[in-house]
Amino acid sequence: MSRSDLPALTIADLQSLLRRKEVSPRQVLESLRARIESVEPKIDAYVSIDFEAALKEAETADVNLPLGGVPIAIKDIINVAGQPCTCGSKILAGYRSPYDATVIEKLRAAGAIPFGKTNMDEFAMGSSTENSSVKVTRNPWDVSRVPGGSSGGSAAAVAAGAAFGALGTDTGGSIRQPASLSGLVGLKPSYGRVSRFGVIAFASSLDQVGPLTKTVRDAAMIMSAMAGPDRHDSTSLPDPVPDYTKNLGRDLKGVRLGVPKEYRVEGIDPQVSAAVNAAIKQLESLGAEIVDVTLPHTDYGIAVYYFIATAEASANLARFDGVRYGYRAKDPKDLLDHYGRTREEGFGEEVKRRIILGTYVLSSGYYDAFYVRAQKVRQLIRQDFVKAFEKCDAIVSPTTPEPAFKLGERTTNPLAMYLADIFTNTANLAGICGISVPCGFAKENGSQLPIGLQILGKSLDETRILQIAHAYEQSTDWHKARSPIALDSK
Repeated sequence: MSRSDLPALTIADLQSLLRRKEVSPRQVLESLRARIESVEPKIDAYVSIDFEAALKEAETADVNLPLGGVPIAIKDIINVAGQPCTCGSKILAGYRSPYDATVIEKLRAAGAIPFGKTNMDEFAMGSSTENSSVKVTRNPWDVSRVPGGSSGGSAAAVAAGAAFGALGTDTGGSIRQPASLSGLVGLKPSYGRVSRFGVIAFASSLDQVGPLTKTVRDAAMIMSAMAGPDRHDSTSLPDPVPDYTKNLGRDLKGVRLGVPKEYRVEGIDPQVSAAVNAAIKQLESLGAEIVDVTLPHTDYGIAVYYFIATAEASANLARFDGVRYGYRAKDPKDLLDHYGRTREEGFGEEVKRRIILGTYVLSSGYYDAFYVRAQKVRQLIRQDFVKAFEKCDAIVSPTTPEPAFKLGERTTNPLAMYLADIFTNTANLAGICGISVPCGFAKENGSQLPIGLQILGKSLDETRILQIAHAYEQSTDWHKARSPIALDSK
């Protein structure tokens, strides 16, 4: 294998080469740098890269560690010491993190090398990575289309062969949706399974960090390294972390998979429906039992999500005022003018829209009518999943209602953009785990666009959904397909 072919490898395959000393961590980074230089002008996945620091880490990397010598791209909402962390926002321009987030500490302890930050929708608010103040990221399968969001930069980098794996965050689908649109595996852990310390908050009761990778095994490897309790995060759970790769390869005999009738709705692209139905039949052929389940409060998911998420965002983003770091308005007349103009000029339109909505939801006279009621419905949604899991071990559905849409197609229609998360956001409201795996392609105007199958599991049942996803993945060839950008070696 030539050095230029290294970026096409999975993490598991790269790890084998590193341990056999057929390639060094430095050579891996140098080949990855060449690859990024080749494809980055076409996709704009990265906002910053620090190869010099990464090369220093590579010199002392212990390849016998679980992720020893493996470079990992990081969504630009996660703090990495010495690197910029802008959240795709002008208001954090010039800010450099003074510390590592806990997930970065854990990845480093496992031998991984965080080398670059990926583009995202500003403060993770979006489903297309068009809301970034830095640049617009393009889908490697069709550069006229979005890669999904808000972790679109991470998804595009992996799908283009410009990263072996990447971290994203998922507040309402922001790992699973871009994984689906970009032909990848995307894992959203259960709430509390992975520390949020050092991850800039969008909605604190919904946010979770997870991997975007080429295969299920790669996702399990990263998950095993970064999961676990953290004394810095009071919401992290104390439960011991299993080896998430242990059950990969087990068959599906006796596994019950639920199919919610509420997810069979009008408006789903026919090619998506056909691919997901074929995937369900394939799972059945592997020994799984398919059962019907119901999630009766699904229709309220989008509304409840946008009440709760915007309310929490309104509170979390109040700290960005230009006083200690980041963007600052020029020549303010007084302190009030400083605050007003700094936030007006520093935040993008979508972020301001959500702050205003969240502030309204929390305001006197409306708090009980909107926020409190939304929390009550959230509990009903959570109970729906508890009851459904009494009949099944996991739930299967489309990840998204349609394949990747055109750049600019929904920028003036926020509601249409919000509906991209119709199948994903209830998992965040319930705090359960979910994964998206490739299950087919849609054909549109000469483009082949990936389709994702979503598998949802009980809280802390990542081992089960990884087992199911891996069994399906290994019985098909969808994960072996590579995007046109990834195949282009020029």
